[in-house]
Amino acid sequence: MATIKDIAKLAGVSSASVSRILNNDMSLNVPLETRQKVFDAAKQLGYVKKKRKFDETVMTIGIIQWLSPIQETEDPYYLSIRQGVEEFCFQNKIVIKRAFRTDIDYLASLEGIEGLVCIGKYSHKDMDIFKKICPNLIFLDMNIDPIHECSIVLDFKNAMKCVIDYLVSFQHKSIGYLGGKEYTDSELYPDVRKKYFIRFCEENNIKYQPYIKEDAFSIESGFTMMNNLIQAQQVPSAIFAASDPIAIGALRALHQNGMKVPQDVSIIGFDNIDTANYTSPPLTTIFAPTFDMGYMGARMLFDAFKRNENISPVRIQLPCFLIERESCTKRD
Repeated sequence: MATIKDIAKLAGVSSASVSRILNNDMSLNVPLETRQKVFDAAKQLGYVKKKRKFDETVMTIGIIQWLSPIQETEDPYYLSIRQGVEEFCFQNKIVIKRAFRTDIDYLASLEGIEGLVCIGKYSHKDMDIFKKICPNLIFLDMNIDPIHECSIVLDFKNAMKCVIDYLVSFQHKSIGYLGGKEYTDSELYPDVRKKYFIRFCEENNIKYQPYIKEDAFSIESGFTMMNNLIQAQQVPSAIFAASDPIAIGALRALHQNGMKVPQDVSIIGFDNIDTANYTSPPLTTIFAPTFDMGYMGARMLFDAFKRNENISPVRIQLPCFLIERESCTKRD
């Protein structure tokens, strides 16, 4: 009988990769061609997947991702959260049921779960529906006020204070904000980073009003927003981008218009995605512990499950940190 090692040898990949591909682990970052090689090798060798025998006490966790699969690949922020959830589940032999909110009849795939991880932003109507599906649930990256469900969020307030203090230490007097817009149903979900950006700019007598732009959390929108500032001849000495993809788009717009970073414009991103270390220049950014957020959320559900309890309403804030690279410099 063919084994995973046989498939790995024929396909030219590791046994671990074969196992994850055959288990449809979409968080594994490999080309589609590699996945197909593994499936073809398994078919050629006549591999039959064994059914795992789970103990009755093994938990099943559902994961709802508020983005579509395509949007998730374009936004590493939410992908990283889901990967954190799944890593804890893999380590603890927890069964996973995934659902994207854009799927047709996505709620049907969540039957029989003992815990539910909700990634992203949801309306009160959505929250009520999820509560009926599984009372043991947690919301990741959604601030619930007043606190009536369990949630894990980032400490955006101190992250923005860190950004402004850092740029002020470099004697910047004008700072721009390139943000993204997110919606729960048709309502705009407020990004508190903008609120704190404005507060800390005003406390430090920083000019910011002409330099605020908001669009999508994407490279394309970062490019467009920065281009709009350049064409309007309203370019501040520094830019804060609410995501690294936005910052990368802004970097390209600045380069394309003959402006040097950081000599002409300093720029700070948010997320600390892998690509940020390989931009030109390498991007100074805020590290957002999104993977840890997902990992912790799954662990909290699992702990409640083992106690035969539902998770308690609480809000947990995780700290963010400045990663200093080469995209910021002191203003002359």
